[in-house]
Amino acid sequence: MPTEERVNEMRGYKATLSNPKVSQEAKQHAQAMLNELGGDQPREELYQARDQNKDPTRVSAGLKAAQHNPLVTEGGKQRAAEKMGQSAPEE
Repeated sequence: MPTEERVNEMRGYKATLSNPKVSQEAKQHAQAMLNELGGDQPREELYQARDQNKDPTRVSAGLKAAQHNPLVTEGGKQRAAEKMGQSAPEE
């Protein structure tokens, strides 16, 4: 089963666990299915797959824009600079 489908299936089971109108038997089944699906493993796989599809040029442009955006905190600007491998810009 593809990762996105597994994550969506897990979302349904997690919703079942938090729904007060669902029987204990259904909640036990949902928990068993979550355990069978691998806990948070599919979520990590999904994040890794998304990172592989990012265009490095666009990522760099976003980090540069964050450094010059007046709405970004100084800490955010510093993290953007660190990701780009340079010091934060002085304003």
